[in-house]
Amino acid sequence: MEHDPFILGEKRKIDPYRRPIGTGDMLGDGTPNNYDRVEIGPTDLAFREWQALGLTLPDMPALRDYRLSRLVTEMQARDYGALLLFDPLNIRYATDTSNMQIWVMHNFCRAVLVTADGHLTLWDYKPAKHLSAYLPNVHDLRTGADFFYMDAAQRAEERALVFAQEVDAIVRERIGGSNRRLAVDKMELATHWGLEKCGFEIKIGQEVTEHARKIKNANELNAMRCAIAGCEAAMAEMQAAVRPGMTEVEAWAELQKGNHIRGGEWIETRILSSGPRTNPWFQECGPRVMKEGDILAYDTDMVGAYGYCADLSRTFKIGDGKPTDAEREAYQVAHDQIQNNMQLLKPGVSFRELTEGAKPLPEKFRERRYSVMYHGVGLCDEYPAVVYPEDWESVGYDGELVPGMVVCVEAYVGSVGGPCGVKLEDQVAITETGYENLTRYPFEDRLLA
Repeated sequence: MEHDPFILGEKRKIDPYRRPIGTGDMLGDGTPNNYDRVEIGPTDLAFREWQALGLTLPDMPALRDYRLSRLVTEMQARDYGALLLFDPLNIRYATDTSNMQIWVMHNFCRAVLVTADGHLTLWDYKPAKHLSAYLPNVHDLRTGADFFYMDAAQRAEERALVFAQEVDAIVRERIGGSNRRLAVDKMELATHWGLEKCGFEIKIGQEVTEHARKIKNANELNAMRCAIAGCEAAMAEMQAAVRPGMTEVEAWAELQKGNHIRGGEWIETRILSSGPRTNPWFQECGPRVMKEGDILAYDTDMVGAYGYCADLSRTFKIGDGKPTDAEREAYQVAHDQIQNNMQLLKPGVSFRELTEGAKPLPEKFRERRYSVMYHGVGLCDEYPAVVYPEDWESVGYDGELVPGMVVCVEAYVGSVGGPCGVKLEDQVAITETGYENLTRYPFEDRLLA
């Protein structure tokens, strides 16, 4: 019998306490074989599951070099002297350092400066410099990039100007003083004022980072496959645990647990709902007690191993009851949407062609259509966002698929006043000749019958 990684109980055969295979002091992914290391990473359970699935581990030192080179390439293509990053996801991409990721998303206290010659300076949270000291790509480690009000209050402008002067000195030392074009992804107002006083011409850094991050090499795809495998194992555990009488938030906690015990990092949303709360979409899990015969729909939005996002969606029936006609119709339409729209994916296809060529939603489901049909994904949801034909004129933008991009193909199907809604989503890599579906989690046969 062919091995199915989603048969419940199969993974229990893997001893989670055995040490992962490595060479000497290093694990198979090139990270230290040391339980006491400061960097976060996959657990032994994850390594053993990946081995059972035949996955290739990423080479993390090479992955870090590749990502830094992608940023430098995009900077040089725009003739920018330097790139200044405050978004913790961009900092992770540039350095592979992680430090209280959720907290620093609303308390900017870290920054990275990448100059056009590839030199990397990291300002870390003052008590946490040790978290990045092990990385050879961090050429210069400093502190002093925290200007949020709780920390700086009325001294924010003063401290931000000191920081901006440091940035200016580094840029002049590395590339000279003639190129004053500085790309910044996002920042506090005080930082903006300080950089302007130093004479920088500020450019949109998100354009640089999104176009750098959009192309994954084979090594990055290996890391993403590992993250997806961990996500799918957590999905199977959650689905097995769900039963009538359980609350939605208890089900979501099972999904969250499955991610964390494998070395995953966080889940970006709590989008999980059941029964009548599946329509309209985007309701986050709450105290509702799920009943026999309900459907449960969810979006993983999971940042898993190595910091890569596994953004998958599934809907399933709770208990042994027969699906209703409305549930089967919505599920079939959603399934047809993503299966047909996936066939359009190949290099050279424009975003407009994807919009125009996608399978139309039946009229009664259009008002509650999802916000996108496709979106990029890497360390999180990324460029591009490809919208439905009804939305092209107001918010659509064009571009082109290229090999190495990874996109999620998704659909939400529910009618206004309808009894339920269905969410489905697969994660897909663009290859030289077409696409590879990275998702292995099964659909529900009885909802497709």
